[in-house]
Amino acid sequence: METLLLDENQLDIAVKLITSGEVVGIPTETVYGLGADASNENAVRKIFQAKGRPADNPLIVHLADFSEAEKYTRYIPEIARKLAEKFMPGALTIVLPKNEKIPLVTSGGLDTVGIRVPAHPVMHRLIELTGRPVSAPSANKSGYPSPTTAQHVMRDMDGIIPAVIDGGECQYGVESTVISVENEDTVRILRPGCITPEMLGTVSGNVIVDKAVLEGLETGEKASSPGMKYKHYSPSADIVMIESDLEKFTEYVGENYGEGIYCLIFDGDRENFPYRYMTYGKDSQEQAQQIFRRLRELDDCHAVRVYVRSPEKSGVGLAVYNRLIRSAGFEVIRL
Repeated sequence: METLLLDENQLDIAVKLITSGEVVGIPTETVYGLGADASNENAVRKIFQAKGRPADNPLIVHLADFSEAEKYTRYIPEIARKLAEKFMPGALTIVLPKNEKIPLVTSGGLDTVGIRVPAHPVMHRLIELTGRPVSAPSANKSGYPSPTTAQHVMRDMDGIIPAVIDGGECQYGVESTVISVENEDTVRILRPGCITPEMLGTVSGNVIVDKAVLEGLETGEKASSPGMKYKHYSPSADIVMIESDLEKFTEYVGENYGEGIYCLIFDGDRENFPYRYMTYGKDSQEQAQQIFRRLRELDDCHAVRVYVRSPEKSGVGLAVYNRLIRSAGFEVIRL
């Protein structure tokens, strides 16, 4: 795999790969993605093949400007335009009714498509140069923690894709917020991210958090957003979520401690904590930035089981909680 640095000549290589139907590792402000022409069925299939991704897990389509969504959707509600005006370019994806220009393989067989305008300058420039809609799901094997550095992509995708653009560490560390529009005053969060319910509420009068965010989909229910249906973001270690104060958390770990056991705790928990641990930030913003890197590092430490102090479920914390609960297979211990 070739690592492309940040200059126009190297970007030209990535552009030629994508326009010729290949897949390239791309930095975004959220996580690194596997970029390919969203309108090219064969290129999109290469994404699914590279990731080992189930065919019914839809991909997001990235555009250089929200005005281009007119080319790929049947209609755009006014509230979607208002949300795009406030939050795009940025870490927001809006699910809209698609037209025939977006293949069903891209949308996971659905008649809708998630539209996003990324803010990362490299990703944004790449879309402009290709002149194509670009699908870019996280550049990792399906189900594993998402990559937040080019080195993560190289470790997961070396020998599978031809190149990755090294854009440094991602700003946010978790994938975009995905929403659908219920009506002109109501939006539904399908996947939480750094665009929080509180932020969306400044535009929409009613923000609903889909039950699948915290509970998973019902048997047979279709996933209308990436990250809804399957166990995701999971390292090789067994992740155990624990909702409790630090004292009860410490007691529980002590009762179940042994070889290969690690803990993932807050920065403020570390003083006198007696067991093997890593920290993942002092607040929700830092936890979002660090969570996937820490899960990967725990695998490097050969952790067998990881007890995780549960984050808050508000603000950006909701996104971190969502990633962790999916990593844990929706099993939570409440003390």
